[in-house]
Amino acid sequence: MFGVDIQIIAFAGLVGFAVCAVIFALMYNRISEERNQDKRVNFIRNHDREAKIRTESRSLEQSKRKQTLQNSLKEIEEKTKSKDPNKQGLKEQIRQAGLSITVKQFYLYSVAFGLVFGIVAFIGTGKPIMGAAAVGIGILGIPRWVVGFKKKRRMNAFLEEFPNAVDVITRGIKAGLPLNDCLGIIAGEAKEPVRSEFKKVLETQQMGIPMTEAILKLYKSVPLTEANFFGIVVSIQQSSGGNLSEALTNLSKVLRDRKKMQAKIKAMSAEAKASAMIIGSLPLIVMLLIYITTPAYISLLFTEQTGHLILLGSAVWMGVGIFIMKSMINFDF
Repeated sequence: MFGVDIQIIAFAGLVGFAVCAVIFALMYNRISEERNQDKRVNFIRNHDREAKIRTESRSLEQSKRKQTLQNSLKEIEEKTKSKDPNKQGLKEQIRQAGLSITVKQFYLYSVAFGLVFGIVAFIGTGKPIMGAAAVGIGILGIPRWVVGFKKKRRMNAFLEEFPNAVDVITRGIKAGLPLNDCLGIIAGEAKEPVRSEFKKVLETQQMGIPMTEAILKLYKSVPLTEANFFGIVVSIQQSSGGNLSEALTNLSKVLRDRKKMQAKIKAMSAEAKASAMIIGSLPLIVMLLIYITTPAYISLLFTEQTGHLILLGSAVWMGVGIFIMKSMINFDF
């Protein structure tokens, strides 16, 4: 009897185990699918959390970098304002013109030229007032105009060669050369006046001044927007990091685009300039032709006091007209 009970219990246990096995087999796919869903949900949650953390850290780094760049730009702007090259005196203007004379020598040459110019005017006209006016023009006007003319021509020559120099620096940095060596290549092989200006930058750095400040001083020697761009790019890279070759590549493209824009503006304003020159010179040409054909008719302007007043008023109005036309055809960009 005891053996029969054991058999019944064993049989019931086997039946229960078989039923549980069948239920588990039927529910296995659903259970495994729910587990996989839970895993996927947890993975997505963790992934979203990690992505959010990465985004927050990246935005924090970007904000810090942006703040650093803003601080660097503010410092550079303050340095630029405190050392505005357009507010320099005669000594800086002479140096920017590429002249190797001192201010004292400039004044001596101006006085000598003014005296010679005044003597020639006095001998030619026989009037002391004309000689005195010529002396004033010779001392104060013409020498400074020559300095301004030579300075403008030197700045144009710098702009012509500067984009090529930036390209050489960019290729040198991409090849693995340090910035100092690239500047040395420009200082030794570029055309004037770029070569001499970059040589000054290297000499300034050798005196113990940091590279950033030495390059920013280039804007003082060459008061051009392009030189200021170059100094700002290098200064930001030195203080905040970044790809200098890519920044200089973009700078070179900007410089060439500005050069193209300047040439386009000159071409578009050439007709207006020619018209202004014709209109400005027409009264003088007509007066000369009348003087050649009938000198007695126009000589009253030079012999009578009323004629002198007419000439003075005409010169003032012609000057005003020329100034207005020049303002209309000159573009700042």
